Amino acid sequence: MSTLTRRDFAKTVAAAGAATALSQMRVSGANERVRLGFIGLGNRGDQVLDAFLAQPDMQVVALCDLRTDYMDFAAQKAGGTPKQFKDYRQLLAMKDLDAVVVGTPDHWHALQTIHACQAGKDVYCEKPLSLCVAEGRRMVQAVRKHNRVSQVGIHRRSVPFCQEAAEVVRSGVLGKITVVRAFHIQNEWPKGIGNPPNGNPPAGLDWDAWLGPAPLVPYNPNRTFYRFRWFYDYSGGQVTNFGTHYLDFIHSALGVDAPRAVTALGGRYAQMEDNREVPDSLEILWQYPGDILVTFSQFNANAAPATGRPAEVEIRGTKGTLLLQGKGYEIVPEMISNDEFPARTPLTRPADSKYRKDAKPVLEPRRVAAQGSSSNSDTVPHARNFLDCVKSRKACNCDIEIGHRSTSATLLGNLALRTRTLLEWDAAAERVTNHEPANKLLSYPYRPGYQLPEI
Repeated sequence: MSTLTRRDFAKTVAAAGAATALSQMRVSGANERVRLGFIGLGNRGDQVLDAFLAQPDMQVVALCDLRTDYMDFAAQKAGGTPKQFKDYRQLLAMKDLDAVVVGTPDHWHALQTIHACQAGKDVYCEKPLSLCVAEGRRMVQAVRKHNRVSQVGIHRRSVPFCQEAAEVVRSGVLGKITVVRAFHIQNEWPKGIGNPPNGNPPAGLDWDAWLGPAPLVPYNPNRTFYRFRWFYDYSGGQVTNFGTHYLDFIHSALGVDAPRAVTALGGRYAQMEDNREVPDSLEILWQYPGDILVTFSQFNANAAPATGRPAEVEIRGTKGTLLLQGKGYEIVPEMISNDEFPARTPLTRPADSKYRKDAKPVLEPRRVAAQGSSSNSDTVPHARNFLDCVKSRKACNCDIEIGHRSTSATLLGNLALRTRTLLEWDAAAERVTNHEPANKLLSYPYRPGYQLPEI
């Protein structure tokens, strides 16, 4: 079976559903090996495979990708003789399979996750969870209806120093939190991702199958294999790619799961010679419960940190600031004196400080370094948590509802940019309350033959 196009998805998936009870019973023993299938093995999919290969109690029994060379490379890593498929539905039909790991481009996540649930498989799905808010909610419904264990690949939920940093913020040690800032700074000028012409897909690539539910467009090299993130048909750009990590940490640290309002400005400001659709420069502003402003800044500019302290996330309170970056976190205390306006110290206190001699820090500075900093090592605890929960049937650290809420916040940022409007958000109803045209953009039309199934 060489193509996924124009087929009845439900027919194949339903045949696999009979394995549900057997699969759930088999992995209930703590010493049992969890049998995994991997769907999508390029780039991030390969990194996640490495994280699972570090676990002694799992077995790779199946691989699926449109590229045979990706599967061959993964099979060599995994050892044994995992079965190989180009049609993920054939993988889901296997009875000797407990769970799947979805590492495909974003626009495929919903279909593959829902079909996996219908086939009785637990699911680890890479972030961002979905391409739009409506399909993310449908994925949550599928996991709940079919009683599946789910983990969204926002792996920092399982990284110890990130867990500790979130606990520090929740403890109140920083005082009243008023502002949180997140950054993605990457200077791509002058060429960006380049501007290759449309053409014929390379031999062996089923372009129609790669597009799946996305619109049928001519093949372009930039629309595939990681660079798809620069096109809205397949991704939300870096705000959903990196921003989902940041917003999820912010949600965890603040004890919130959805904004009340959002607005955004941005565009292709750096005048690069490429064919991207997503902005190279972007500012998104969310308002969260508790009167907290959260911003995501995407800069296409020099990456030197203005403060001397590079950080992906800054959580600023009345008593101090927590700086989170890929190798750990730091707490910078505020200096407080008895002056009328006591709290004025920048991150680095200047030599000519005008502070009174009685100015004192109101909390202890702290610097915590991570143990290991690669994408693979960071993902290992997340993979471990998923396998443990497959066996225990408990909720994972980043259960699908958590991942859906964190992804939705970033998707709303893109929606605000698209509508050029301040959007007020009803998180319970998952609807915009002040701009009805925006609600029509919470979903998108799938190509015929790829519609989401009924839950």
